[in-house]
Amino acid sequence: MSTPRTAVRARAGAVALALCATTALAAPASAGAPPEAEAPAAECLDPSIPLSVEERRLAAHLPDAADPTVPADKTYARTVIEGGGFGGYAAALTAALCRTGTLDGATALAERKGEALWDAAVRRAQADGDVPGDLPASDDRPLYWTRVEAMAVLRQWAPEGGLTGAERAGLIETFDKAARGMFDIDLPRGDNVLRVIVSGFDVYTLDGGTTSPAPGTVGNNIRHGNPSGATALSLDGTTYRTDGGKLAHVEAYTLPVSYPEFERGYLEDTVGPFMEPGPRQVDASLTVSQAGGSQFNLEQWNGRYHGTYPGNDNGLPCPIVGGVPQLAVDNPGCNIQVVDRWGGGDGLTDPPQWTTASLPIAEMIAADTGADVPRPPGDTWPDPSVAFGVVWNTSYTQFPDCTSPARETFNSPPPVDYPPATPPVPPAEGSCSYSGGGGNYLSNESAYRNTLLRDRAGLDIPAGHIHTPDMQHFETDFGVSDPTFDAWRTSIAAQSRNLVHTVLNTID
Repeated sequence: MSTPRTAVRARAGAVALALCATTALAAPASAGAPPEAEAPAAECLDPSIPLSVEERRLAAHLPDAADPTVPADKTYARTVIEGGGFGGYAAALTAALCRTGTLDGATALAERKGEALWDAAVRRAQADGDVPGDLPASDDRPLYWTRVEAMAVLRQWAPEGGLTGAERAGLIETFDKAARGMFDIDLPRGDNVLRVIVSGFDVYTLDGGTTSPAPGTVGNNIRHGNPSGATALSLDGTTYRTDGGKLAHVEAYTLPVSYPEFERGYLEDTVGPFMEPGPRQVDASLTVSQAGGSQFNLEQWNGRYHGTYPGNDNGLPCPIVGGVPQLAVDNPGCNIQVVDRWGGGDGLTDPPQWTTASLPIAEMIAADTGADVPRPPGDTWPDPSVAFGVVWNTSYTQFPDCTSPARETFNSPPPVDYPPATPPVPPAEGSCSYSGGGGNYLSNESAYRNTLLRDRAGLDIPAGHIHTPDMQHFETDFGVSDPTFDAWRTSIAAQSRNLVHTVLNTID
């Protein structure tokens, strides 16, 4: 049985309760200023400071769902933020920031407000009854867009005396980490409790999609959510009594869909301290993200190569050139870089080109985790007795010769039956990675970094990556939400939790 978080730290809790109050939006936000910050902007914000790529999406409008020939009245971001009950958050942050005259004070405020936002989002996701706003409790998107809106406020803060670029970046990063639950990991001590950390991801692939002739509108990909983020919110701070009678404590956080934050150590700084020896050392560390289809993939091999698809910031460290993939040799942009404080190395073998999962694959598949989960509309998994299938994904692609762009793919497609009729072929010694089973995007990167931490800590614990089905199933072209979309998120998150609990049931 799983028990939700019933209390959070008092310091953040009092603030979090206030975050759900909504405020009316007098007019749509301009492209240069974040929504809800217009009234106090003259006091302490400088709208001439350029926003980031993600923050500029705050001004985007979808076509009106009822009449796609005209734009929706509100920006998409405002619709989702208010739909999650966070409509007044940016205005409250702005007002508090304008009363703050020092960088130290602003940094403390950013951490406090970020933690409160995360706690409020977790409480909303785990609520049994009514929640603020008109979007379902399970919807992960309000947290993402509220956080981005708040980061736009912090980016345009203009205190007397100004800020250096490094100071502004540090202020924003403090808030970003706090609002992702990265400062919220609170694992108990003791021998009679199991400790697990689970990561989820932001929404992504927000540009493009179906469009309409409505002037000034964007494609409908901006509506995307991420079931791994919804799973993280639903798991954070929960406890679970294992089949063996132990009490397991689950902590969760979310990761960005952009490369620079990974290279700055976001994942390692969050998980690494709990892989070090001590009374709060983790017993399992899992990363979760969204893939496609109607199955969960348990990824076996993770590759160091990355960067062939842009992040939410449109950054692309290793683009394919002339239809040919770049090589990783002497090419830092195509190799995952580990920060020095977590053992960053040089060359192709330090860090290694491949890491492996240590998940209880047989048990996770045999547990029939989709049997008690409703099948959402359009589910294509062939076994109707479960919501989604669970597959051991042993596929990968390598450069057999690290100096040649020629590639080889193995174990593809992976067999659906477990155990497979023939053992999978592992990556060749001395090969260079091109993609793990989870590709060479940030899902794979989270898996690689997490399992590399496990290896360097010398831990024998379950660690690996769970790829969920795709939840982007909408009934209409431009509606922000609908029952089908909500059903996919709810079912994926439910089976994801079952898989996490199955892992805990295998730990002595």
